[in-house]
Amino acid sequence: MKTAIVTDSTSYIPEAIRKEHNIHMIPLQVMFGNDSYEEEQELSVEEFYQKAKEEFPKTSQPPIGEFVTLYRELANDYDHVISVHLSSGISGTLQGAMQAGEMVEEIQVHAFDSEISCAMQGFYVLKAAELAKAGMDVDSIMGELSKMKQSMRAYFMVEDLMHLQRGGRLSGAQAVIGGLLQIKPLLIFEEKVIIPFEKIRTRKKAMKRIADLLQEDALSGEPIRATVIHANRPEEARQWLTELEKLCPQVDFEISYFGPVIGAHLGEGAMGLGWVKK
Repeated sequence: MKTAIVTDSTSYIPEAIRKEHNIHMIPLQVMFGNDSYEEEQELSVEEFYQKAKEEFPKTSQPPIGEFVTLYRELANDYDHVISVHLSSGISGTLQGAMQAGEMVEEIQVHAFDSEISCAMQGFYVLKAAELAKAGMDVDSIMGELSKMKQSMRAYFMVEDLMHLQRGGRLSGAQAVIGGLLQIKPLLIFEEKVIIPFEKIRTRKKAMKRIADLLQEDALSGEPIRATVIHANRPEEARQWLTELEKLCPQVDFEISYFGPVIGAHLGEGAMGLGWVKK
C-alpha cells in the first residue's frame, strides 16, 4: 500500500527538498489588486515584500479543483494520500482538501490539520514523507504526526499588529491596544488560531524571551529540531541563529521564512522560532 504526501505552499519547503522526498505541493494565492499569483511559483519572496510596500495584499486558498486534479493523478501510483495543511483556524485550505478527497473515489485521502503553518507545518510534512518512504502504513503515520503535536512549539512577533487585524487574524481591539502601547506581543497558535501569548515592550526582549523558552525545553536533553523564521530579515535571522546556537548547542537549527501568504498577514519584519522534539 503506497502513500503519497501532499502539502500546500505555506509549509515553505524548498522545491529541491520536495523533489528529493517526493512531496507534492498545492499553492495558495496572493493578490495585489486584480492580479493573482501562485505562492512559491509565480511570485518570489523578494518580489512580494517589495510589492507589499506599495499595496496591501490579500490571500486566497487553492481552488478545490486543483486538489481533485492532483489526487486523481496520484491515484495512478498510490493507494492513499496524506494531505498536510496549515491551520484550519486561519484558512479553508484543509477543508478544501477534505472536500476534494470526498470527490475522488480512486484514492483514499487523509487530511491532517497541522494547527500551525510555515516551517513547523513542514516538520509534519517531512516526517510523513520519511515514514511513507520507510513503508509505514497510513494509520501509523497519522498517529505519529499526532504525537508530534505534543512537543511542537512556535512563538513569533510582528512589527505592526494591524496586518493581522486587517487580515482578520487578530481582533481589532488587540491590534489597537498593541499599537498604542508600542508592545511586541509574543504570538502563538492555540486551538488553531493566533492569540497573544505575552506582552513584551521591545523586539530585543521578545527575542530573548523566545530563546529562554527554547532553552527551557532543551534542558530536558531530548534532541530538538528548531527553525528561525523571518519576514524579509535574512541578516537578522542569521545573527539570531548564531546566538541561539551558542545558547543551545544541543539543538539542530535551520533558517526559514514567512512567505507571501503568511507574510501578507504578519507584515515585513516579523520574526519567529519554532521547534519540535525529534
